[in-house]
Amino acid sequence: MSRLIALFGCLVLFASPAMAISEFGKQWKNEYLGEGADEDFVKVGRKAGCYVCHVKGEDKKKVRNEYGSAVHEFLKAKDFPKEYIKANPDEAKEKILEGFKKAGEKKSKDGKSFAEKIKNNELPATDAGL
Repeated sequence: MSRLIALFGCLVLFASPAMAISEFGKQWKNEYLGEGADEDFVKVGRKAGCYVCHVKGEDKKKVRNEYGSAVHEFLKAKDFPKEYIKANPDEAKEKILEGFKKAGEKKSKDGKSFAEKIKNNELPATDAGL
């Protein structure tokens, strides 16, 4: 029984960062792939999934593409624990969307801003390995 409790405790400990990351993905999809989004961009964005911010074939916990690095400047998983997201969903959403907006102002390696690329129905990163 004590092993089960210890295992559950470990799962809870490691679930919070994952919850934040999944919340970032959920909010990104709602904001950029939601109602009114270009149908083809929605398909490409959903297919890209985690690789909107990460590099395909690399360790997601360690490697971010250029857009993921820009987002990480403004959004840290540790600032969005599971309890905070559940207790303050609207506030969490507002902060996450603000982080996306600030990241969008940064430039991609191709010279365009990330926001400009998304607006033009392009995935933001040039180095996602897709």
